[in-house]
Amino acid sequence: MNEIQGKHADLSIRRPETLTRIARALSSELRVSVLAELSRRSRSVGELAKVLDVPMSSMAVAVKTLEEAGLIRCDYQPGAHGSLKICNRKLDTISIELFDSEAANEKEMVTIEMPIGGYSLAGEIEPTCGILNEQMPIGAMDLPRVFYSPRRFSAQLIWFSRGYLEYRFTTIGEWINEAKIEWVELSFEACSEAPMYRNPWPSDIYVEINGIRLGTWTCPCDCGGRQGHLTPSWWETTSTQFGFLKFWRVTREGTYLDDQPLSSVSIGELNLGNLECVRVRIGVDPKSENVNGINLFGEKFGDHPQALIMKVGYKL
Repeated sequence: MNEIQGKHADLSIRRPETLTRIARALSSELRVSVLAELSRRSRSVGELAKVLDVPMSSMAVAVKTLEEAGLIRCDYQPGAHGSLKICNRKLDTISIELFDSEAANEKEMVTIEMPIGGYSLAGEIEPTCGILNEQMPIGAMDLPRVFYSPRRFSAQLIWFSRGYLEYRFTTIGEWINEAKIEWVELSFEACSEAPMYRNPWPSDIYVEINGIRLGTWTCPCDCGGRQGHLTPSWWETTSTQFGFLKFWRVTREGTYLDDQPLSSVSIGELNLGNLECVRVRIGVDPKSENVNGINLFGEKFGDHPQALIMKVGYKL
């Protein structure tokens, strides 16, 4: 796996060498201050030492550590008294995976992937709305009827202000006894929806399984201003570019969002084994406090190379 894509790094405990090197570089307040300063503009080592009020020798060591970790890039330019070492920040974002999924027993977990255009129902969709694939828009913008175009299965970015998409997964009970299911997890990349992009722009985004609402996540903004790590260059940075990767997990104890308690809905309430399919609904409720839409990203748009993923954990 390529750990660095553009200005984003995907780190994992499965690859400890890179993770520990970058973590060590970030363990110093001085080095973090250098990164903060370089987020404003490029600077020479001497300028950094002056701005942060530290000796030149200390700054030289800090810059070397950051450079060796791959967090900054240094180039030499001619100066009045020799050459200047100019520092630039290399990365914008870092993701760290602390779960070793490859070490898990595959017999105890099933993974099902669904393209974001593979929904069975698009309900109550309201503009602004639209669909893109990797090359171009699918149909006209702001026309809800486009959501039933057969070309939707190639979608890589879908957005709407209100309404929902419903995805139907194969019945889990066909291959797992419902009594043995320990947890089910959904993950997808999403953000709010505004014309172009906007921060702050909170939106209440909900998830339901088999008609049971797991809870609501209030997304803080519609993300733009820089190119998404996977977003094609033809899609202007003045429009939505990336989102947040969120994990919704239902266990016997309740529902969690990114490992934080979300609601009391437990796995036994979802009736996963007795229905003809598992219905997953993602949407924006017009009765919510923050009705500011949703963008849903596929594996070739945004910052994360995945669409909608369901994982089911069970006992043997």
